[in-house]
Parts: sequence; structure tokens; C-alpha cells
Amino acid sequence: MVATRINVGNIPVIVWGDKTEKVYLFVHGKMSSKESAERFAEIASKKGYQTISFDLPQHGERQDENDRCDIWNGMRDLAVVGDYTFANWKEVSVFACSLGAYFSLNAYHAYDLKKCLFQSPILDMEYLIKQMMVWFDISEERLAQEKYVFTPIDVLSWDYYQYVKAHPILQWNIPTYILFGGKDNLQSLNIVKDFVDRFHCGLTVAQNSEHPFMEEKDAQIVDQWLQDNI
Repeated sequence: MVATRINVGNIPVIVWGDKTEKVYLFVHGKMSSKESAERFAEIASKKGYQTISFDLPQHGERQDENDRCDIWNGMRDLAVVGDYTFANWKEVSVFACSLGAYFSLNAYHAYDLKKCLFQSPILDMEYLIKQMMVWFDISEERLAQEKYVFTPIDVLSWDYYQYVKAHPILQWNIPTYILFGGKDNLQSLNIVKDFVDRFHCGLTVAQNSEHPFMEEKDAQIVDQWLQDNI
């Protein structure tokens, strides 16, 4: 498959596939990179779509950057790549995974997207931060006092926590299809079902899959879901 590497501003980007008028903007999750779009791009190409993927802050070619991979820098970069994509393709859809889905919900709610596919999406960041505080025995008072608390998963930030509490997802009018693992411990099935009901999304639950969908059996589940929904 054709994979053209470019920079959009200071953001490393890959444009996958032969030129078409339709494209999927691929937003990866934590501990991933733009290269993880390859399998998605192969499936999308057979359905007439190109794919454009990019590295989030502190990921891929940007691992040594000082900018944290937080909501503010994430939204900034999604806007930069989103504006580039809309300027160069007539029809734009989004695939986003995990943290990438949360960034997309915040950055793209006013964009004229054709469709969104979310795999293991973080739909309620406040819920996830509270879960992490329980897992690692971190009180709200401690977080408020120290501002940043390091955990084995990620750094908890008081400012980030305050932002997500003040900015729940209230607007999302884009046709959306979600793949969620029944053993996902970062979001509850109730949170996902509430989002699906509020915004009239399609939902596929893989009962025996965990958040990363990294087991051998998961590859076929993800491929089939993509075939059905791209």
C-alpha cells in the first residue's frame, strides 16, 4: 500500500492509499503511533477510502517533545490535522481509539464529519480519573495540593481533572459506531450504553475482549467490525 509521509505543521503524518475524494482521519490511542493505522488503511482502501494518521504528542516520532499528551495539546493537534484534511478531501470520517476518541469528541463535535468509528473509546474521562484515584489510593485533596501525582499508568493532573469535570460531552451529532470490550476496565458498559442512547450510536460489544483488543482472537473481531462499519 502507498504510504506517503509528510508533516502538517510540526506533526508527522502518513497518508495511506491511492488518491480518492474520501478519507478516514485515524486518531490513535495511548502508547501507539500513526503506524498503527496500517491494517485499518488496508481495509478502508478496499472500500474506496484513503486514511490519514498522525502522531499525538509524546508518541511515535514525537516521543521527545515537551508537550504533554493532554486534552489541550490533543485538541490543538486534532484541529491542525483536521483542518488540513478538510482542505484536501471532500468527505471526511474519523476512526479513533481509546484516548483518541476522547480527544475527537472534544475537538471534532462541530466538524462536518460523515461518520465516526470508535474502538474502546474513553467517553467519560472524569470516570476514568476517579477510577485511577481509587486504584492508586490518591485522594482528591492530595491531587489538589500536589497538582501532579505520578501513577504506574499515567500522571494525574489536577488541572486536567478540573477541565474534564467542567466539560462533559453534551453535543455529538455525527453517525457513530462503537466497538467495546466486555472486559474493558477503563470505562463501564453503563457509560457506553448511556452515550449510545443519548447520541443514537451503533454498538458492538465483544464480551470476552479487554480494552486493548490485543489478544489473537481480537484481530478477527476488529476486522469484522471494520468491514461492517467503514
